[in-house]
Amino acid sequence: MTSGVFVESPSVDGDELGCPNSVLGKAQLLLGAFQSGAYRLRLSELSRRSGVPKASAYRLAQELVQWGLLDRSGDAYQLGLRIFELGQRVPVSAVLRSVARPLLTDLFTVTKATIHLAVLDGTHVMYLEKVGGKASVHTHSQVGGRLPAASTATGKVLLAHSSNMDELLAGIERAGLTRMTSRTVGSIDELRAQLVTARERGYALEQEETAPGLSSVAVPLIGADETIYGSVSATAALARTDPRRVVPVLLATSATIVRTLEQRLLVSADV
Repeated sequence: MTSGVFVESPSVDGDELGCPNSVLGKAQLLLGAFQSGAYRLRLSELSRRSGVPKASAYRLAQELVQWGLLDRSGDAYQLGLRIFELGQRVPVSAVLRSVARPLLTDLFTVTKATIHLAVLDGTHVMYLEKVGGKASVHTHSQVGGRLPAASTATGKVLLAHSSNMDELLAGIERAGLTRMTSRTVGSIDELRAQLVTARERGYALEQEETAPGLSSVAVPLIGADETIYGSVSATAALARTDPRRVVPVLLATSATIVRTLEQRLLVSADV
């Protein structure tokens, strides 16, 4: 098992989407074609995944290259540095990463587990940070990557504390549960029960639902006004994952991240 491997989302047909007529709408579909974890896409694949006709995809891709939103590498395209630059300026996520990074490093030092900082992105989780060393396990996650929320500890704890959990579960049910392993949650009713338990406990536990032999524990980042900023998790070999040992450390880190984040945001708002 290697780092950065993703379960690819099925391609979206343009007719299904009702391919938008606006240039902005089509550009959004082109950029969204990279969400499955692909680094580089040839024009034909970019067109297929986005649902934008090949001729329009070519014209738009050239403009996106000029804007720095895409880069061209031979006969393929990849996301441009301008995307990364703009991403760093998204207020809460940029501050959250800045605040969390040193604390996540300390958490890795204590637990020797792979540490993740993630946020909910629809029915998926998006990873903002990942800290691990040579001794840590290889996982499916990577910074900027997405995984199904239903099969990950980070996703479960964020779904459990979401104010629109029922709506999100309905969306997951419509799309269908992604089975990453034989132990991945298999029904919405089972998932709902897991979420109720996670909310009651204050943490989510996932065992071999994302990858065989691995287990993850996650806690939410909850603000003073109940705002959910994201989650922090620790992933290790199943035999090494003991919630009784890991959860208190995760909760302490979570509390420090939230306290520092809200102080930083308050200062920013006053400037």
